[in-house]
Amino acid sequence: MFFETAKLAWRAISRNLLRSFLTVLGVVIGVAAVIAMVTIGNGTTAQVKQELSRLGTNTLFVRPGQWGPGRASSEAKRFTDADVEAMRSQISGLRAVAPVNRGTATVIAGGQNHSSSVIGTTNDYLVAQDWDMALGRNFEPTEDRGSQAACIIGETLRKELFGAANPVGQTIRVSNIACPVVGVLSAKGQSGMGDDQDDTVIMPLKLHQRRIGGTTTISSITLSAQEGISTAKVQTDVQNLLRERRRIAIGRDDDFSVNDMTQIASAMTGTTVLLTGLLGAVAAVSLLVGGIGIMNIMLVSVTERTREIGIRLAIGAVERQVLTQFLVEAVMLSVFGGATGILTGVALAYGVVTYLNVPFVPSPTIIALAFAFSAAIGMVFGYFPARRAAQLNPIEALRHE
Repeated sequence: MFFETAKLAWRAISRNLLRSFLTVLGVVIGVAAVIAMVTIGNGTTAQVKQELSRLGTNTLFVRPGQWGPGRASSEAKRFTDADVEAMRSQISGLRAVAPVNRGTATVIAGGQNHSSSVIGTTNDYLVAQDWDMALGRNFEPTEDRGSQAACIIGETLRKELFGAANPVGQTIRVSNIACPVVGVLSAKGQSGMGDDQDDTVIMPLKLHQRRIGGTTTISSITLSAQEGISTAKVQTDVQNLLRERRRIAIGRDDDFSVNDMTQIASAMTGTTVLLTGLLGAVAAVSLLVGGIGIMNIMLVSVTERTREIGIRLAIGAVERQVLTQFLVEAVMLSVFGGATGILTGVALAYGVVTYLNVPFVPSPTIIALAFAFSAAIGMVFGYFPARRAAQLNPIEALRHE
């Protein structure tokens, strides 16, 4: 019985293939959009987690001010060399304490120039970031004290200025500083924020403070805990030390922030998950639009086939059979649209994540839900036209022209 009903439904759909295709297009777009958005969002979240994991789980970042929405940090007091020395001497379990100042400058070598980020720090920065040297060496003590200029450059900057040549021993100009290249960092790729970590030049902190920053203060401090040491304990120790040194009264908020990679990863992945959900919800609206399109066309179909329905009812068809026939037509349209939408959405998502170079992470749950939702839309939006067809008066239907 059902097979015959399905065959009749397919015959009715195939009479107007173009109209049927345009009817299910809304469902195709809706399902494809939901699957593509969620898959791309999942890939972005996975990429962020992967990039953050490269920095290690034992890294902490200390910054002046409370960072976050509505929290100003530009006027907060910056750190000093004494703060860095206090952390080194008074906090146990630290593997590296790296003061960091950042800026941007034009780097020139020969006839080439490139705008790059400039980091003033110490050798501890490479330890804290688990950053290996591809060529050359770290800063020597005289360079670390700022008595002598020296630079370590990233892989991107090396390619921009020197191509495939070895830059160690060559001199570059960073802003107005003639700086010999003593090392090249191993490639790290993009950060979780999308920045090119290899497009950088690192110089001794004292040199950066005196010649580029024009200040003796420190904008941030990067810490690395020893293996087996809880970052939560280190974080608490740093907070207590800085509150004491900055004379923050009991009950008053910190004018600095200490975050470990777990907190940063949680915040960033939480943001991407939220955005993925919002985009998926927006895309799901088009599924409702597609359902309305199915209902509209089914109502038109009932009007066009009024005489046919009257003949069926006159020769013995009951209301339930007519209702089932039109309901099956609506469900077949939506199921076909859902299946096509799944294929389209997966293909679209694969193309986008390949272009963006992020992992392809499809969600079987979302695919199943999108397909089930498309079938449900056919039943819900197809019921009213089917019920209208089933309740037609046979005599009035036979009179219809």
